[in-house]
Amino acid sequence: MRIIQAVKESWGWVGIDPIEIVGQNDFGNLMIEDSKGQYWRLCPEDVYCELVAKNREDLDRLSTDQEFLEDWYMQALVEQANQHLGPLSEGDKYCLVTPSVLGGEYAISNIKTAPLIELVRFSGDLANQIKDLPDGAQIQLKVVD
Repeated sequence: MRIIQAVKESWGWVGIDPIEIVGQNDFGNLMIEDSKGQYWRLCPEDVYCELVAKNREDLDRLSTDQEFLEDWYMQALVEQANQHLGPLSEGDKYCLVTPSVLGGEYAISNIKTAPLIELVRFSGDLANQIKDLPDGAQIQLKVVD
């Protein structure tokens, strides 16, 4: 339930009213059912949360799309991460240290592990802060405790 609350708090600004996590991958991508029976994909490494299916039938159809499945499972990257960082601990996911929207690469040198709840919160907060910036805009990132 903590993850649902984190999604509400950090991603609610996109219009999602989450009720259940119906799927997740090793990079913390979540498939989320909302209060209207629609399905959203939260993608921490690319800092987005968007509607991907208007109902269960659409979600079932999406789950047979090979391109979607390759993107969802990220098998080659998961295998590299597992080989270099080891298996995931309970509650942790692999993640891009520098998200792709900030120029981070999908390379093992940019992959670490982090608690899923932190990935949800960080990606939602970052996405909200940069949502109105044009592609290529310069930003200054300040990290504070």
